[in-house]
Amino acid sequence: MKLIILDRDGTINEDRDDYVKSPAEWLPIPGALEAIARLNQAGWRVVVATNQSGLGRGLFDAAALNAMHAKMHKLLAAVGGKVDAVFFCPHRPEEKCNCRKPAPGLFVQILDRFGVNAQEVEVHAVGDTARDLQAAAAAHCHPHLVLTGKALALRDQLQDGQQLPHERDGLPASTRIHTDLAAFARHLLTP
Repeated sequence: MKLIILDRDGTINEDRDDYVKSPAEWLPIPGALEAIARLNQAGWRVVVATNQSGLGRGLFDAAALNAMHAKMHKLLAAVGGKVDAVFFCPHRPEEKCNCRKPAPGLFVQILDRFGVNAQEVEVHAVGDTARDLQAAAAAHCHPHLVLTGKALALRDQLQDGQQLPHERDGLPASTRIHTDLAAFARHLLTP
């Protein structure tokens, strides 16, 4: 199985400092949905792993979260793409759960659900923060940083295609850098 695990806010859709709280606020990053469709067409299964502490903070409810994901699925279907599953952590940071990134719990759940051993099969994980990629690396997934969302500020310091030789600013060693999800898809699909 070819598996990619994506962060949501800042990777697939625009992030907000005040949290994405409704379908109206869920806006795809240009080219992200088409990138997922290209990955699907090349045989990759795509799963989302996302921290959603706004749920635990009472900023939105499960119905709003489901509506956001329904919008994502509908917009993806319109461009020929799909996400196989969405795994989310509803907890606030102070709850110290094992599913909130940078802990690897969501990744472990995904790998278990799909029957994948990331030490035997190449699993790629894409996110816009160090905590996304710390969780991925802890679960033996290949980390990829997109310079969108929270990582937008790093565009002057990091370059598309660059691979970090060692840990930097919390990013795991071997993290590969991409301008956005479309650039990640081009990287993965170019022989």
